[in-house]
Amino acid sequence: MTDKPTAPTKLIVVMAFEDDGEGGLRPAFDPREYQSEDRAKREAQAMVGAYPAVIAWSREAKPDIGEYGEPEVLFSFGPVPDME
Repeated sequence: MTDKPTAPTKLIVVMAFEDDGEGGLRPAFDPREYQSEDRAKREAQAMVGAYPAVIAWSREAKPDIGEYGEPEVLFSFGPVPDME
């Protein structure tokens, strides 16, 4: 039996940022993963009143072999820090 590579899955994440007290921003919580882009966008939009910066993004992922595609921004609000 041969191991078949898994089909790419989509990683869909929402992150919010808070003031770090030194003029910058830091993550307000660990990235939250969602099953659909629409849900991630709605959740990110709902956080706008609570955080100075929010982003929802997705990318193709093959975590079993460590391959990740380029992130696609689904929703962004405020001065979101550069993502690595």
